[in-house]
Amino acid sequence: MSQPGFFDLQRRYEGLDAKSDPLVAILATVPFELFRLKLKTALVKGGLRRGDADRKSAAGRKPWDEVLIFKALVL
Repeated sequence: MSQPGFFDLQRRYEGLDAKSDPLVAILATVPFELFRLKLKTALVKGGLRRGDADRKSAAGRKPWDEVLIFKALVL
């Protein structure tokens, strides 16, 4: 197996677009960013995540993005 080139990933995405990948259609149709505030509020209210003001310091691992988790659960 050879080392990937600069444009290999771009060519792969173009190939998926040419085959009408359903994930591209879902991403274009569903505005996932509209759910960010509601997801963040629900995670803080449910005790699964601390609010930005409640954190003592910025040290440690950063939490996963709420929208990314939501996309993974939905898909």
